[in-house]
Amino acid sequence: MITIQAKKHDSLSVEFKFGFDVGEDDVDVNDFAVNVWLFVPNSMGISSETYGKEQFYRDIKSNLRLITPVFSMEEMSCGTSLPYTYLKESVASATSGAGGGELFEYHLKMFAAIFRSALKREAAKFRCIRNPLQFSAMTEELRANVGATLDLYRSFREQAGYMSPAEKLRYLAVDEYLGFLVQLYFFRILKYADSHKVAASRESRDSIMEMIRSEEDYARESGYASFSSDPVNNRDVVYRHGLLKKYVESDLYIGLDKKKDGVAVEQLYYSIAAGVAMIFATGVGWATQVRYGNITLPLFIVLVISYMMKDRIKDLMRFYFAHRLVNKYYDKKAPIKIGNGKCGELKEGVDFISGSKIDPEVMRLRSEGAAFSEESGILEEKVLLYRQRCVLDGRAMSSGKQYPLRGVNEIMRLHLSRFMQKMDNPDVPVDMADVEGNVTTLRVQRIYYINVILQLRHCSQEEYRHFRIAMNRNGVIKVEEIPSLPSAQKNA
Repeated sequence: MITIQAKKHDSLSVEFKFGFDVGEDDVDVNDFAVNVWLFVPNSMGISSETYGKEQFYRDIKSNLRLITPVFSMEEMSCGTSLPYTYLKESVASATSGAGGGELFEYHLKMFAAIFRSALKREAAKFRCIRNPLQFSAMTEELRANVGATLDLYRSFREQAGYMSPAEKLRYLAVDEYLGFLVQLYFFRILKYADSHKVAASRESRDSIMEMIRSEEDYARESGYASFSSDPVNNRDVVYRHGLLKKYVESDLYIGLDKKKDGVAVEQLYYSIAAGVAMIFATGVGWATQVRYGNITLPLFIVLVISYMMKDRIKDLMRFYFAHRLVNKYYDKKAPIKIGNGKCGELKEGVDFISGSKIDPEVMRLRSEGAAFSEESGILEEKVLLYRQRCVLDGRAMSSGKQYPLRGVNEIMRLHLSRFMQKMDNPDVPVDMADVEGNVTTLRVQRIYYINVILQLRHCSQEEYRHFRIAMNRNGVIKVEEIPSLPSAQKNA
Protein backbone atom coordinates (compact mmCIF):
# COMPACT_ATOMS: atom_id res chain seq x y z
CA MET A 1 0.00 0.00 0.00
CA ILE A 2 1.13 3.55 -0.79
CA THR A 3 -0.11 6.57 1.17
CA ILE A 4 0.44 10.18 0.14
CA GLN A 5 0.21 13.50 1.98
CA ALA A 6 0.95 16.89 0.43
CA LYS A 7 1.29 20.25 2.15
CA LYS A 8 2.99 23.62 2.05
CA HIS A 9 6.30 23.28 3.92
CA ASP A 10 7.27 26.96 3.83
CA SER A 11 6.94 29.95 1.52
CA LEU A 12 9.44 28.48 -0.97
CA SER A 13 8.78 24.74 -0.90
CA VAL A 14 6.11 22.04 -0.83
CA GLU A 15 6.30 18.67 0.88
CA PHE A 16 5.10 15.25 -0.29
CA LYS A 17 5.14 12.37 2.17
CA PHE A 18 4.98 8.89 0.65
CA GLY A 19 4.32 5.84 2.81
CA PHE A 20 5.49 2.49 1.40
CA ASP A 21 3.80 -0.07 3.67
CA VAL A 22 4.65 -3.76 3.23
CA GLY A 23 1.97 -4.79 5.72
CA GLU A 24 2.32 -7.91 7.83
CA ASP A 25 2.62 -10.54 5.08
CA ASP A 26 6.46 -10.61 4.99
CA VAL A 27 6.41 -10.85 1.20
CA ASP A 28 9.86 -11.06 -0.36
CA VAL A 29 9.27 -8.45 -3.06
CA ASN A 30 7.05 -5.42 -2.54
CA ASP A 31 7.25 -3.27 -5.67
CA PHE A 32 6.10 0.34 -5.26
CA ALA A 33 6.02 2.77 -8.19
CA VAL A 34 5.27 6.50 -8.06
CA ASN A 35 4.92 8.70 -11.14
CA VAL A 36 4.58 12.43 -10.51
CA TRP A 37 3.48 14.71 -13.36
CA LEU A 38 4.12 18.43 -12.86
CA PHE A 39 2.11 20.65 -15.23
CA VAL A 40 4.06 23.91 -15.27
CA PRO A 41 2.72 27.03 -17.09
CA ASN A 42 4.97 28.29 -19.88
CA SER A 43 5.00 31.73 -18.26
CA MET A 44 7.30 30.35 -15.54
CA GLY A 45 10.05 29.76 -18.11
CA ILE A 46 10.69 26.17 -17.03
CA SER A 47 11.72 23.81 -19.85
CA SER A 48 14.33 21.23 -20.80
CA GLU A 49 16.57 24.06 -22.05
CA THR A 50 16.37 26.15 -18.88
CA TYR A 51 15.85 23.52 -16.20
CA GLY A 52 17.97 20.39 -16.50
CA LYS A 53 18.16 17.22 -14.43
CA GLU A 54 20.94 18.48 -12.17
CA GLN A 55 18.98 21.63 -11.35
CA PHE A 56 15.93 19.55 -10.47
CA TYR A 57 17.91 17.26 -8.17
CA ARG A 58 19.42 20.32 -6.47
CA ASP A 59 15.93 21.64 -5.82
CA ILE A 60 14.60 18.41 -4.37
CA LYS A 61 15.43 17.10 -0.91
CA SER A 62 14.43 13.58 -0.01
CA ASN A 63 14.66 11.80 3.36
CA LEU A 64 13.87 8.13 3.85
CA ARG A 65 12.93 6.78 7.25
CA LEU A 66 11.42 3.66 8.74
CA ILE A 67 7.73 3.82 9.58
CA THR A 68 7.51 4.26 13.35
CA PRO A 69 6.10 1.13 15.05
CA VAL A 70 2.44 1.76 15.84
CA PHE A 71 1.27 1.66 19.46
CA SER A 72 -1.71 3.52 20.87
CA MET A 73 -1.29 5.92 23.76
CA GLU A 74 -3.38 3.55 25.86
CA GLU A 75 -0.92 0.75 25.08
CA MET A 76 2.02 3.04 25.90
CA SER A 77 0.55 3.80 29.32
CA CYS A 78 0.49 0.10 30.20
CA GLY A 79 3.41 -1.32 32.16
CA THR A 80 3.43 -4.41 29.95
CA SER A 81 3.79 -2.63 26.59
CA LEU A 82 6.63 -3.67 24.31
CA PRO A 83 8.38 -0.25 24.29
CA TYR A 84 8.32 -0.05 28.10
CA THR A 85 9.48 -3.67 28.48
CA TYR A 86 12.48 -3.10 26.20
CA LEU A 87 13.28 0.17 27.96
CA LYS A 88 13.09 -1.47 31.40
CA GLU A 89 15.46 -4.25 30.33
CA SER A 90 17.96 -1.82 28.82
CA VAL A 91 17.88 0.40 31.94
CA ALA A 92 18.58 -2.64 34.12
CA SER A 93 21.54 -3.48 31.90
CA ALA A 94 22.85 0.10 32.02
CA THR A 95 22.66 0.29 35.83
CA SER A 96 24.06 -3.18 36.54
CA GLY A 97 27.55 -2.24 35.47
CA ALA A 98 27.33 -4.35 32.33
CA GLY A 99 26.83 -1.20 30.26
CA GLY A 100 23.80 -0.45 28.17
CA GLY A 101 25.74 0.90 25.24
CA GLU A 102 24.04 1.24 21.89
CA LEU A 103 21.10 -0.97 22.89
CA PHE A 104 20.17 1.33 25.80
CA GLU A 105 20.37 4.40 23.55
CA TYR A 106 18.34 2.65 20.83
CA HIS A 107 15.46 1.81 23.18
CA LEU A 108 15.47 5.33 24.63
CA LYS A 109 15.07 6.76 21.12
CA MET A 110 12.42 4.24 20.10
CA PHE A 111 10.35 4.85 23.23
CA ALA A 112 10.34 8.61 22.51
CA ALA A 113 9.65 8.16 18.79
CA ILE A 114 6.72 5.81 19.45
CA PHE A 115 5.39 8.21 22.13
CA ARG A 116 5.52 11.11 19.66
CA SER A 117 3.75 9.10 16.93
CA ALA A 118 1.00 7.98 19.33
CA LEU A 119 0.48 11.49 20.74
CA LYS A 120 0.35 12.98 17.23
CA ARG A 121 -2.39 10.54 16.18
CA GLU A 122 -4.40 11.20 19.33
CA ALA A 123 -4.16 14.97 18.89
CA ALA A 124 -5.28 14.70 15.26
CA LYS A 125 -8.52 12.99 16.37
CA PHE A 126 -9.65 16.24 17.98
CA ARG A 127 -9.93 17.91 14.56
CA CYS A 128 -13.21 16.11 13.92
CA ILE A 129 -14.74 16.71 17.34
CA ARG A 130 -17.62 19.17 17.62
CA ASN A 131 -19.49 17.80 20.62
CA PRO A 132 -18.37 19.35 23.96
CA LEU A 133 -19.11 16.16 25.91
CA GLN A 134 -17.05 14.05 23.52
CA PHE A 135 -14.27 16.64 23.64
CA SER A 136 -14.24 16.49 27.44
CA ALA A 137 -14.21 12.67 27.55
CA MET A 138 -11.37 12.41 25.03
CA THR A 139 -9.39 15.08 26.87
CA GLU A 140 -9.55 13.27 30.19
CA GLU A 141 -8.69 9.91 28.62
CA LEU A 142 -5.70 11.36 26.78
CA ARG A 143 -4.45 13.21 29.83
CA ALA A 144 -4.65 10.06 31.94
CA ASN A 145 -2.80 7.93 29.37
CA VAL A 146 -0.11 10.56 28.73
CA GLY A 147 0.42 11.11 32.45
CA ALA A 148 0.74 7.37 33.07
CA THR A 149 3.26 7.00 30.22
CA LEU A 150 5.39 9.86 31.56
CA ASP A 151 5.30 8.31 35.04
CA LEU A 152 6.55 5.01 33.62
CA TYR A 153 9.48 6.68 31.90
CA ARG A 154 10.34 8.93 34.83
CA SER A 155 10.24 6.02 37.24
CA PHE A 156 13.80 5.32 36.05
CA ARG A 157 15.06 8.80 36.95
CA GLU A 158 16.59 7.67 40.24
CA GLN A 159 18.25 4.71 38.52
CA ALA A 160 19.78 7.10 35.99
CA GLY A 161 22.09 8.27 38.79
CA TYR A 162 23.82 4.89 38.65
CA MET A 163 24.47 5.06 34.91
CA SER A 164 27.56 6.36 33.19
CA PRO A 165 27.58 10.15 32.66
CA ALA A 166 26.93 9.72 28.92
CA GLU A 167 23.98 7.34 29.44
CA LYS A 168 22.46 9.59 32.14
CA LEU A 169 22.74 12.57 29.81
CA ARG A 170 20.89 10.67 27.07
CA TYR A 171 18.15 9.61 29.49
CA LEU A 172 17.60 13.21 30.66
CA ALA A 173 17.64 14.54 27.08
CA VAL A 174 14.83 12.17 26.11
CA ASP A 175 12.95 13.09 29.28
CA GLU A 176 13.17 16.77 28.28
CA TYR A 177 11.93 15.94 24.79
CA LEU A 178 8.89 14.03 26.08
CA GLY A 179 7.82 17.03 28.18
CA PHE A 180 8.21 19.32 25.18
CA LEU A 181 6.02 17.01 23.07
CA VAL A 182 3.25 17.07 25.66
CA GLN A 183 3.19 20.87 25.68
CA LEU A 184 3.32 21.04 21.88
CA TYR A 185 0.40 18.71 21.18
CA PHE A 186 -1.81 19.83 24.07
CA PHE A 187 -1.50 23.41 22.81
CA ARG A 188 -2.50 22.13 19.37
CA ILE A 189 -5.61 20.52 20.84
CA LEU A 190 -6.64 23.89 22.28
CA LYS A 191 -6.02 25.55 18.91
CA TYR A 192 -8.14 22.90 17.17
CA ALA A 193 -10.97 23.64 19.59
CA ASP A 194 -10.71 27.41 19.07
CA SER A 195 -10.42 27.28 15.28
CA HIS A 196 -13.37 24.91 14.90
CA LYS A 197 -15.51 26.78 17.43
CA VAL A 198 -15.80 23.79 19.71
CA ALA A 199 -17.69 24.75 22.82
CA ALA A 200 -15.16 23.08 25.08
CA SER A 201 -16.15 23.24 28.72
CA ARG A 202 -14.19 25.34 31.13
CA GLU A 203 -13.27 22.13 32.94
CA SER A 204 -11.78 20.62 29.76
CA ARG A 205 -9.73 23.71 28.96
CA ASP A 206 -8.54 23.94 32.55
CA SER A 207 -7.56 20.27 32.45
CA ILE A 208 -5.47 20.76 29.31
CA MET A 209 -3.82 23.90 30.68
CA GLU A 210 -3.10 22.12 33.94
CA MET A 211 -1.23 19.42 32.03
CA ILE A 212 0.75 22.06 30.12
CA ARG A 213 1.58 24.04 33.28
CA SER A 214 2.63 20.86 35.04
CA GLU A 215 5.16 20.06 32.29
CA GLU A 216 6.41 23.66 32.25
CA ASP A 217 7.04 23.49 36.00
CA TYR A 218 8.73 20.10 35.69
CA ALA A 219 11.04 21.45 32.97
CA ARG A 220 12.09 24.44 35.10
CA GLU A 221 12.65 22.29 38.18
CA SER A 222 14.75 19.84 36.16
CA GLY A 223 16.82 22.60 34.58
CA TYR A 224 15.54 21.88 31.08
CA ALA A 225 15.29 24.53 28.40
CA SER A 226 11.99 26.41 28.49
CA PHE A 227 10.46 29.46 26.86
CA SER A 228 10.46 32.87 28.52
CA SER A 229 10.13 36.54 27.63
CA ASP A 230 13.74 36.62 26.43
CA PRO A 231 13.84 36.31 22.59
CA VAL A 232 17.46 35.10 22.61
CA ASN A 233 16.59 32.34 25.07
CA ASN A 234 13.55 31.34 23.01
CA ARG A 235 15.69 31.15 19.88
CA ASP A 236 18.07 28.79 21.65
CA VAL A 237 15.17 26.69 22.97
CA VAL A 238 13.75 26.20 19.48
CA TYR A 239 17.20 25.20 18.25
CA ARG A 240 17.61 22.70 21.10
CA HIS A 241 14.19 21.15 20.51
CA GLY A 242 15.11 20.69 16.86
CA LEU A 243 18.30 18.89 17.85
CA LEU A 244 16.41 16.65 20.29
CA LYS A 245 13.92 15.71 17.58
CA LYS A 246 16.74 14.78 15.18
CA TYR A 247 18.48 12.79 17.94
CA VAL A 248 15.37 10.81 18.88
CA GLU A 249 14.49 9.94 15.28
CA SER A 250 18.06 9.32 14.08
CA ASP A 251 17.72 5.52 14.28
CA LEU A 252 14.66 5.64 12.04
CA TYR A 253 16.35 7.53 9.21
CA ILE A 254 18.02 5.61 6.38
CA GLY A 255 21.03 7.09 4.64
CA LEU A 256 20.97 6.77 0.85
CA ASP A 257 24.13 6.44 -1.21
CA LYS A 258 22.76 7.38 -4.63
CA LYS A 259 24.62 6.36 -7.77
CA LYS A 260 23.89 6.60 -11.46
CA ASP A 261 21.61 3.85 -12.75
CA GLY A 262 22.15 1.73 -15.88
CA VAL A 263 25.84 2.59 -16.25
CA ALA A 264 26.88 -0.79 -17.69
CA VAL A 265 24.02 -0.89 -20.20
CA GLU A 266 24.65 2.73 -21.17
CA GLN A 267 28.30 2.04 -21.90
CA LEU A 268 27.35 -1.05 -23.91
CA TYR A 269 24.97 0.98 -26.07
CA TYR A 270 27.55 3.73 -26.52
CA SER A 271 30.17 1.15 -27.52
CA ILE A 272 27.76 -0.22 -30.12
CA ALA A 273 27.25 3.31 -31.44
CA ALA A 274 31.01 3.84 -31.72
CA GLY A 275 31.38 0.45 -33.45
CA VAL A 276 28.67 1.22 -36.03
CA ALA A 277 30.26 4.60 -36.76
CA MET A 278 33.68 2.97 -37.16
CA ILE A 279 32.25 0.30 -39.49
CA PHE A 280 30.79 3.05 -41.68
CA ALA A 281 34.04 5.03 -41.84
CA THR A 282 36.23 1.99 -42.44
CA GLY A 283 33.86 0.58 -45.07
CA VAL A 284 33.73 3.86 -46.99
CA GLY A 285 37.53 4.20 -46.87
CA TRP A 286 38.10 0.63 -48.03
CA ALA A 287 35.62 0.91 -50.91
CA THR A 288 37.14 4.20 -52.06
CA GLN A 289 40.67 2.82 -51.94
CA VAL A 290 39.66 -0.19 -54.01
CA ARG A 291 38.15 2.11 -56.64
CA TYR A 292 40.74 4.95 -56.78
CA GLY A 293 43.98 3.37 -55.58
CA ASN A 294 46.24 4.30 -52.73
CA ILE A 295 46.71 8.05 -52.31
CA THR A 296 44.55 10.18 -54.57
CA LEU A 297 42.61 13.41 -54.15
CA PRO A 298 39.19 11.66 -54.27
CA LEU A 299 40.38 9.20 -51.62
CA PHE A 300 41.57 12.08 -49.43
CA ILE A 301 38.21 13.91 -49.72
CA VAL A 302 36.18 10.76 -49.05
CA LEU A 303 38.25 9.90 -45.96
CA VAL A 304 37.70 13.40 -44.53
CA ILE A 305 33.96 13.24 -45.18
CA SER A 306 33.70 9.71 -43.75
CA TYR A 307 35.53 10.82 -40.59
CA MET A 308 33.11 13.73 -40.20
CA MET A 309 30.14 11.42 -40.74
CA LYS A 310 31.55 8.87 -38.31
CA ASP A 311 31.39 11.36 -35.40
CA ARG A 312 27.90 12.49 -36.38
CA ILE A 313 26.65 8.89 -36.61
CA LYS A 314 28.15 8.12 -33.21
CA ASP A 315 26.53 11.19 -31.60
CA LEU A 316 23.14 10.48 -33.20
CA MET A 317 23.19 6.87 -32.01
CA ARG A 318 24.24 7.95 -28.51
CA PHE A 319 21.31 10.39 -28.49
CA TYR A 320 18.95 7.64 -29.69
CA PHE A 321 20.11 5.14 -27.07
CA ALA A 322 20.04 7.75 -24.32
CA HIS A 323 16.39 8.45 -25.00
CA ARG A 324 15.60 4.73 -25.11
CA LEU A 325 17.26 4.32 -21.75
CA VAL A 326 15.00 6.97 -20.23
CA ASN A 327 12.01 4.66 -20.37
CA LYS A 328 13.79 1.55 -19.12
CA TYR A 329 16.26 2.92 -16.57
CA TYR A 330 16.42 5.66 -13.96
CA ASP A 331 18.85 8.47 -13.29
CA LYS A 332 19.89 7.33 -9.83
CA LYS A 333 19.58 4.32 -7.56
CA ALA A 334 20.45 3.59 -3.94
CA PRO A 335 20.27 0.50 -1.72
CA ILE A 336 17.98 0.64 1.32
CA LYS A 337 19.82 -0.73 4.33
CA ILE A 338 18.83 -1.43 7.92
CA GLY A 339 22.06 -1.78 9.82
CA ASN A 340 24.40 -3.72 7.58
CA GLY A 341 21.68 -5.65 5.80
CA LYS A 342 20.08 -4.63 2.52
CA CYS A 343 16.28 -4.74 2.50
CA GLY A 344 15.41 -2.91 -0.71
CA GLU A 345 16.32 -0.41 -3.39
CA LEU A 346 15.17 3.06 -4.39
CA LYS A 347 15.40 4.45 -7.93
CA GLU A 348 14.45 7.85 -9.35
CA GLY A 349 14.42 9.64 -12.68
CA VAL A 350 13.12 12.90 -14.14
CA ASP A 351 12.43 14.14 -17.69
CA PHE A 352 10.32 16.60 -19.61
CA ILE A 353 7.83 14.68 -21.77
CA SER A 354 5.52 15.50 -24.66
CA GLY A 355 1.75 15.38 -24.50
CA SER A 356 1.57 12.20 -26.58
CA LYS A 357 3.45 10.26 -23.88
CA ILE A 358 1.22 11.32 -20.99
CA ASP A 359 -1.05 8.70 -19.47
CA PRO A 360 -4.66 9.30 -20.72
CA GLU A 361 -5.99 9.07 -17.16
CA VAL A 362 -3.52 11.77 -16.12
CA MET A 363 -4.74 14.04 -18.91
CA ARG A 364 -8.34 13.41 -17.87
CA LEU A 365 -7.58 14.40 -14.29
CA ARG A 366 -5.72 17.52 -15.46
CA SER A 367 -8.73 18.62 -17.53
CA GLU A 368 -11.14 17.70 -14.76
CA GLY A 369 -9.27 19.88 -12.26
CA ALA A 370 -9.15 22.98 -14.51
CA ALA A 371 -10.27 26.24 -12.91
CA PHE A 372 -12.69 26.64 -15.82
CA SER A 373 -13.51 24.43 -18.78
CA GLU A 374 -11.50 26.40 -21.35
CA GLU A 375 -8.33 26.51 -19.26
CA SER A 376 -6.57 23.60 -20.93
CA GLY A 377 -7.11 25.10 -24.36
CA ILE A 378 -5.78 28.53 -23.33
CA LEU A 379 -2.79 27.67 -21.16
CA GLU A 380 0.33 26.11 -22.57
CA GLU A 381 2.21 23.94 -20.11
CA LYS A 382 5.43 22.01 -19.89
CA VAL A 383 5.11 18.58 -18.30
CA LEU A 384 7.83 17.33 -15.99
CA LEU A 385 7.67 13.63 -15.07
CA TYR A 386 9.41 12.46 -11.90
CA ARG A 387 9.55 8.68 -11.61
CA GLN A 388 10.34 6.69 -8.51
CA ARG A 389 10.46 2.99 -7.78
CA CYS A 390 10.88 1.49 -4.32
CA VAL A 391 11.41 -2.25 -3.87
CA LEU A 392 11.22 -3.61 -0.30
CA ASP A 393 11.85 -7.10 1.04
CA GLY A 394 9.32 -7.67 3.81
CA ARG A 395 11.20 -10.61 5.32
CA ALA A 396 14.51 -8.76 5.36
CA MET A 397 12.89 -5.81 7.12
CA SER A 398 11.42 -7.94 9.90
CA SER A 399 14.44 -10.18 10.46
CA GLY A 400 16.75 -9.43 13.34
CA LYS A 401 14.68 -6.52 14.69
CA GLN A 402 12.84 -6.40 17.98
CA TYR A 403 10.20 -3.95 16.80
CA PRO A 404 7.82 -4.83 13.95
CA LEU A 405 8.83 -2.83 10.86
CA ARG A 406 6.07 -2.22 8.32
CA GLY A 407 7.86 -0.19 5.68
CA VAL A 408 9.38 3.21 5.01
CA ASN A 409 8.25 6.81 4.70
CA GLU A 410 9.82 9.15 2.20
CA ILE A 411 9.59 12.88 2.89
CA MET A 412 10.25 14.77 -0.34
CA ARG A 413 10.52 18.57 -0.42
CA LEU A 414 10.55 20.45 -3.70
CA HIS A 415 12.10 23.93 -3.61
CA LEU A 416 10.24 26.23 -6.02
CA SER A 417 12.26 29.45 -6.04
CA ARG A 418 13.42 28.80 -9.64
CA PHE A 419 9.78 28.56 -10.70
CA MET A 420 9.10 32.07 -9.32
CA GLN A 421 11.89 33.96 -11.06
CA LYS A 422 9.91 34.91 -14.20
CA MET A 423 6.57 35.53 -12.55
CA ASP A 424 4.90 38.93 -12.74
CA ASN A 425 4.32 41.18 -9.75
CA PRO A 426 2.55 39.36 -6.91
CA ASP A 427 -0.44 41.72 -7.07
CA VAL A 428 -2.24 43.85 -9.65
CA PRO A 429 -4.19 47.13 -9.29
CA VAL A 430 -7.94 46.81 -9.82
CA ASP A 431 -10.25 49.85 -10.01
CA MET A 432 -13.68 49.69 -8.37
CA ALA A 433 -16.45 52.22 -7.84
CA ASP A 434 -18.22 52.63 -4.52
CA VAL A 435 -21.93 53.42 -4.09
CA GLU A 436 -21.24 57.13 -4.51
CA GLY A 437 -19.37 56.66 -7.77
CA ASN A 438 -15.91 57.28 -6.34
CA VAL A 439 -13.08 55.22 -7.84
CA THR A 440 -11.10 53.05 -5.46
CA THR A 441 -7.98 51.13 -6.45
CA LEU A 442 -7.47 47.75 -4.84
CA ARG A 443 -4.35 45.57 -4.86
CA VAL A 444 -5.44 42.07 -5.85
CA GLN A 445 -3.23 39.01 -5.52
CA ARG A 446 -1.99 37.50 -8.80
CA ILE A 447 -1.86 33.71 -8.68
CA TYR A 448 -0.24 30.86 -10.62
CA TYR A 449 -1.02 27.16 -10.45
CA ILE A 450 1.17 24.10 -10.78
CA ASN A 451 -0.96 20.97 -11.15
CA VAL A 452 0.58 17.82 -9.68
CA ILE A 453 -0.90 14.44 -10.58
CA LEU A 454 0.43 11.28 -8.97
CA GLN A 455 0.08 7.69 -10.11
CA LEU A 456 0.64 5.24 -7.24
CA ARG A 457 1.14 1.54 -8.02
CA HIS A 458 1.72 -1.39 -5.67
CA CYS A 459 1.38 -4.91 -7.06
CA SER A 460 -2.07 -4.97 -8.70
CA GLN A 461 -3.30 -1.80 -6.96
CA GLU A 462 -3.30 1.54 -8.77
CA GLU A 463 -4.45 4.96 -7.59
CA TYR A 464 -4.36 8.51 -8.97
CA ARG A 465 -4.26 11.68 -6.84
CA HIS A 466 -4.43 15.29 -7.99
CA PHE A 467 -2.96 18.24 -6.07
CA ARG A 468 -2.69 21.88 -7.04
CA ILE A 469 -0.01 24.29 -5.84
CA ALA A 470 -1.13 27.93 -5.69
CA MET A 471 1.76 30.40 -5.70
CA ASN A 472 2.98 33.83 -6.77
CA ARG A 473 6.31 35.62 -6.79
CA ASN A 474 6.21 35.96 -3.00
CA GLY A 475 6.06 32.20 -2.56
CA VAL A 476 3.74 29.25 -2.09
CA ILE A 477 0.24 30.20 -0.98
CA LYS A 478 -1.37 26.80 -0.45
CA VAL A 479 -1.48 23.17 -1.58
CA GLU A 480 -4.93 21.69 -2.10
CA GLU A 481 -6.18 18.32 -3.29
CA ILE A 482 -8.55 18.29 -6.26
CA PRO A 483 -11.15 15.56 -5.76
CA SER A 484 -11.75 13.21 -8.69
CA LEU A 485 -15.17 12.10 -9.85
CA PRO A 486 -16.10 8.50 -8.97
CA SER A 487 -16.06 6.05 -11.87
CA ALA A 488 -19.83 5.86 -12.00
CA GLN A 489 -20.11 9.64 -12.44
CA LYS A 490 -17.36 9.69 -15.05
CA ASN A 491 -19.22 7.25 -17.27
CA ALA A 492 -22.67 8.70 -16.71
